[in-house]
Amino acid sequence: MTAVPTFTTLGGGPTVLMLHGIGGGHLAFAPQVETLAGAGYRAVAWDAPGYGHSAPIEPYTFKGLAQSCVRLIESLQCEKVVLVGHSMGGMVAQEVVARRPELVSRLVLSGTSPAFGKPDGDWQREFIASRTAPLDAGRSMAELAETLVPQLVGPGSLPEGVRLATHCMGLVPAATYRRALECIVTFDRRNMLDQIGVPTLVIAGEHDRNAPPAVMKKMAAAIPRSTYIEMKGIGHLQNLEAPEDFDGLLLNFLALPEALLH
Repeated sequence: MTAVPTFTTLGGGPTVLMLHGIGGGHLAFAPQVETLAGAGYRAVAWDAPGYGHSAPIEPYTFKGLAQSCVRLIESLQCEKVVLVGHSMGGMVAQEVVARRPELVSRLVLSGTSPAFGKPDGDWQREFIASRTAPLDAGRSMAELAETLVPQLVGPGSLPEGVRLATHCMGLVPAATYRRALECIVTFDRRNMLDQIGVPTLVIAGEHDRNAPPAVMKKMAAAIPRSTYIEMKGIGHLQNLEAPEDFDGLLLNFLALPEALLH
């Protein structure tokens, strides 16, 4: 039996569960937690297994991450949740919807993709090696974050948001970061996109090189009830680079009556 992951929660109302990316943690959704709680939702942001105070899982796989997420949803004792997933969290969200569709009422996929890399393996190995090289050279996660986060954001990003993203990444245990990188390159749910039955909002950043707009647009086209939006001037960390715009998109989507969501 997997332990329930730790999380932060604020507000009351319909539950919106936010799943962070590889360099995140519950703090990476701090602006959204506040906004959603203020708008009448129960905002929940988890620490994925191995992040924050959440116990790590073995093996570190998307199946395991999805099971941990389901445990959390069940512990929240709500009928259904809106799942908001960023980057790796968006992959976990896709995995949860594939396995337990009855738990999710709406889906928001931000800066994520339905598969990662090329299936031959060389590209994946190079990706992992490039990301872990600073750690192998003895640098800390905080030092890695100082270098990496500025490469992830777009020219229109809010400096405070970039600082928060850097802070969050610096808190990730190096061992978890390595496991998450190895996990992320195994993801492939392309054949499940047409089976996502809930209203879905797909948010891309114009300058996102990790989940390029072209990839996200194609993903949205394969999801039957989806809306695609591209944020101009923004890179991979949409919700922190432009929190007000992101929150506006999120609240608009949540407020739409079911009948209007094709």
